[in-house]
Amino acid sequence: MSIKRIFHDPIHKEIVFDSGKPEELMIMELIDTVAFQRLRRIKQLGAASLLFHGAESSRFTHSIGVFCIARKIYQRLIESKSSFCDNKFVLYGAALLHDLGHGPLSHTSEAIFDHNHEQWSQNLVENYSPINSILKKYDKELPRKIGELFQTKQLFSHPLKTLISSEIDCDRLDYLLRDSYNTGTKYGLVDLERIISALTFSPDGNIAIKPKGVLAIEHFLVLRNLMYRTIYNHRINEISTWILEKIIYTIKNNFEKKIWFDKSLYNLIFSSSKVDFDDFIRNDDVTFYYHLIRWKDESFEPLSTLCKMFIDRDLLKASDISFLTKIDRLKILAFARKSCETNNYASEIFCGIKERSFKGFESNNALKIWDGTYQSSLENSSSLIKTLMKSQESSFIIYPDLIKNEIKNEISLIRNNSSV
Repeated sequence: MSIKRIFHDPIHKEIVFDSGKPEELMIMELIDTVAFQRLRRIKQLGAASLLFHGAESSRFTHSIGVFCIARKIYQRLIESKSSFCDNKFVLYGAALLHDLGHGPLSHTSEAIFDHNHEQWSQNLVENYSPINSILKKYDKELPRKIGELFQTKQLFSHPLKTLISSEIDCDRLDYLLRDSYNTGTKYGLVDLERIISALTFSPDGNIAIKPKGVLAIEHFLVLRNLMYRTIYNHRINEISTWILEKIIYTIKNNFEKKIWFDKSLYNLIFSSSKVDFDDFIRNDDVTFYYHLIRWKDESFEPLSTLCKMFIDRDLLKASDISFLTKIDRLKILAFARKSCETNNYASEIFCGIKERSFKGFESNNALKIWDGTYQSSLENSSSLIKTLMKSQESSFIIYPDLIKNEIKNEISLIRNNSSV
């Protein structure tokens, strides 16, 4: 007797799983593992909820959504090529488990702990018994096949790689829709159904898009550009990450002082190579926030102040200095550091320049246009897409609120002198 399970999703509405279908029974079993349930305790957008109060959804929610999109794409592609059904278990498993390796606060872990979530996703799929044993029930080679799709250096020459890890994949299709919804920044919804209906196979065996889908791809890439500029690379996100980086920096440089830790977070900070599966599963947002709260109340300076800034959202300030020359940026930095020291702030902790590069769309030839006769790249068929391939640089000076007026006046002075 088959059992159906329904997830009510704000983006995809009802997502139904049917245990009578082996591939969906596999997904239901994977969802029930401790490692996957942990994703409920990892925020999709990290610290972005300090800016967008609705950005509270989890990697769990997102991963279910990515599976939903992968299933829709699979159902479309087997209409074009019935033999693609051989990839069903690999595609479904990879779509669900692609973010299994995220650390606390998602991508923020990459910056503050030097954590690689792709490597951990692969490690969990291939070597963590509760996940590994489920996959092997359906195909002994399944852990290896799924793990290979998480390798970042693999060339984009395989349809499954295109769907799981490319510039236009199931992951991005879900998170742009989901993050736009949760942050309330609706610049226009991705036309998901149009993109899926336009998918086909090119003569080289990879996935391609029919000409009718190019407009929807353009729309998708414009939304991606806007989301990076307004959410993912927002200055509040940059400030929050800066504070967290300095918290870990302060801990590492004061290891001789008495600081409360549990073993799992200690290993993540000081001995990442020693982090085992138990340590990994224990390290989630709840554990990390608890440490921040303890450090706020019980640690030394400047660690206590940094934790208070983050927990109480009493953040540092930042001013855009992208328009200044590199020499003028250094002048501002020197001025800010001097002002910090004058006001009893450690300048190397509470002041600095944060530079960010937003990489434009990189086609990697992962998805081409196929009209049934000719094949062409997206950028050669759309001047808009070619424009969206350009990278953008940004630079911020970060400093305490106490010296905000001094910094802004100095920036204006330098800017006026440079324009004379």
